[in-house]
Amino acid sequence: MKKLFLAQRLRPYAATSLLLFIAPLSATAEEAPAAPQIDAKAWILMDYASGKVLAESNADQRLDPASLTKMMTSYVVGQALKAGKIHRDDLVTIGQDAWATGNPKLRGSSLMFLKPGDRIPVDLLNKGVVIQSGNDASIALADYVAGSQDSFIGLMNNYAKSLGLQNTHFMTVHGLDAEGQYSTARDMALIGQALIRDVPEEYAINQEKEFTFNNIRQMNRNRLLWSSNLKVDGIKTGHTSGAGNNLVASATENDMRLISVVLGAATDGTRFRESEKLLTWGFRFYETVTPIKANAPFAQQRVWFGDEKQVNLGVAKDAAITVPKGQMKNLKASFTLSSPQLEAPLKKDQVVGTIDFQLDGKTIEQRPLVVLQDVPEGNFFSRIIDFVMMKLNGLFGKWFS
Repeated sequence: MKKLFLAQRLRPYAATSLLLFIAPLSATAEEAPAAPQIDAKAWILMDYASGKVLAESNADQRLDPASLTKMMTSYVVGQALKAGKIHRDDLVTIGQDAWATGNPKLRGSSLMFLKPGDRIPVDLLNKGVVIQSGNDASIALADYVAGSQDSFIGLMNNYAKSLGLQNTHFMTVHGLDAEGQYSTARDMALIGQALIRDVPEEYAINQEKEFTFNNIRQMNRNRLLWSSNLKVDGIKTGHTSGAGNNLVASATENDMRLISVVLGAATDGTRFRESEKLLTWGFRFYETVTPIKANAPFAQQRVWFGDEKQVNLGVAKDAAITVPKGQMKNLKASFTLSSPQLEAPLKKDQVVGTIDFQLDGKTIEQRPLVVLQDVPEGNFFSRIIDFVMMKLNGLFGKWFS
């Protein structure tokens, strides 16, 4: 019924320009209460599905990510597994650089407690990285995936660029202090979103509460996994003396998922309390809906010079929209074409306009309007007929179309 409500309010317009970038715009008339005050250097709360930022402070300030770095390490490993470049049962020979006793940088840090010469399956090392935050496991996997830490760091930074991260640069595979390494609350939220979206099997490890290796049992440092108030299933803690206490958390409620990032909290407990505040506020006062599904017809439009006279228009990706709770009934949608007529040939997913989502007459979100199927050119005679009809249509209106 919600989709029908939107479809009944379609209003096509001709336009000379096309907005390609999707971003939250003006606020609605009925706004949610202000976000709670958060005791941290920087923070952000983002809806996973829509990408809408619900609240933020200093979200683009470059800070030390500490062990949040391992989120990108995990993402690279997950992509390598997904592509079949490595396999979960591959045995990895542990090198000297992943041995804490022989690597002074690792002493006193989070470890899986690996020993040189051990042959450990990728699956166990991966759990050592994600659940135990093992710096030694991060090094061992980096060496196996890319041949060296430096090469793996190159992959991390390449993925950062491909994800559109504007203020992130990695210098290590584990997040221990290193000059020139930085990220932001916004970029960390986007890495979390990418983990969940692109490598779901890898992300699923984050909800495991403990892992035992070599008879050493370690608990996941993300204490929100035990929360009775929220359904948290990730993502990562981080701490160094310079960075303070960091946490990227994600939780679900019904069909909604939120991602919170808190950077530079003064204490370990503060990062959990402040993250819980943010997530609770977001679920209380917002909801996320998907009024238009990918590849589902949203509108039809006349096509000129094609072997079809009509083409279905819609979105290439689900159009998830986050609105204040209770406002879904007021959500309207209209579309604007980038040119007065659609002319063949048209390719599937070709952008031909913009969909505007509005509350109380104000645009709150936009999505690209795309063609849902190929429309090749028609034959010579049908193109001649369309040429004549289009001229007549221009003179006398839609009666001739």
